[in-house]
Amino acid sequence: MARKMAVPNEEVVVFVIGLRVNRLRSIRKWWPVFNAMPAMLKELYTQKELGFLSHDLTIGWRSVTLIQYWRSTDELLDYAHGKTHLEAWKSFNQKARATDVVGIFHETYAVSNYETMYVNLPDRGLGKALGTVDVGKGRNSAKERLDERSLHKQKQRTDA
Repeated sequence: MARKMAVPNEEVVVFVIGLRVNRLRSIRKWWPVFNAMPAMLKELYTQKELGFLSHDLTIGWRSVTLIQYWRSTDELLDYAHGKTHLEAWKSFNQKARATDVVGIFHETYAVSNYETMYVNLPDRGLGKALGTVDVGKGRNSAKERLDERSLHKQKQRTDA
């Protein structure tokens, strides 16, 4: 049984963005919103200097949610003000914002402590974004994995 965890002691930004189709028959209004994301993801994966690490996608009955992983909030905010995103945002405002056909949301989390576990899975989530390491001695429980970050920070303070 292969047990892995995301590389510990990294700071990461988790950005959750999604849409919900409120009126399925109004495809001309919601399709452009849905269709804007693949171009942005292509740009993010081909230009690593933007700070994007990876994403996971969840598709629900009337919704799509992307969980994105970024190196920093500054890089995420810079991208939000870049050409590709601003064009998509302008298009959304022109075509869909004035109606209730489609709803969008986002949430941003600056994360400095996390605990992960992946058993018999390909890399995903933070493990895909940061890389994985084997779960070994001193990392068997969730508490040990969470405490590792605290111990690392304490050591950094005493070394300084």
